[in-house]
Amino acid sequence: MIINFKVNGKNTSVELTKNKRLIDLLRDNLKLTGTKEGCSIGECGACTVIINGKAVNSCLMLAQQIDGCEILTVEGLAEGDKLNSLQQNFLKYGAIQCGFCTPGMLMSAYALFLENPTPSREEIETAIEGNLCRCTGYKPIIQAIVSTSKP
Repeated sequence: MIINFKVNGKNTSVELTKNKRLIDLLRDNLKLTGTKEGCSIGECGACTVIINGKAVNSCLMLAQQIDGCEILTVEGLAEGDKLNSLQQNFLKYGAIQCGFCTPGMLMSAYALFLENPTPSREEIETAIEGNLCRCTGYKPIIQAIVSTSKP
């Protein structure tokens, strides 16, 4: 089966087997290894990507489901070597420790900003509630997201 989609702004066509998961397509076929696999059951959020503007756990989606879709991975947030403001604020506020949850947190927050550039703290907490972090205690992550919010 051949699927066609756009990933990080680039038109892509891939031949794949029937039961390949999206996370495996991204990491193995496309070498976009920023997307992490934590739990494989959609509980941790490490594998979050944005599909057609919505945050999705890529470990729960079959690759064939993205035919005709637009995918954004953590690699697509930066412009070349220049980090976007959300990524810069994650660094500034120490929202990155071990870094395993960071790609999923960034993508969940970015998806929120696509819908609402000025979310409340409660909306931010709701947007990242499917993302688990064992290091930061969430305070610096939320602080980074709040500081990125457009006035």
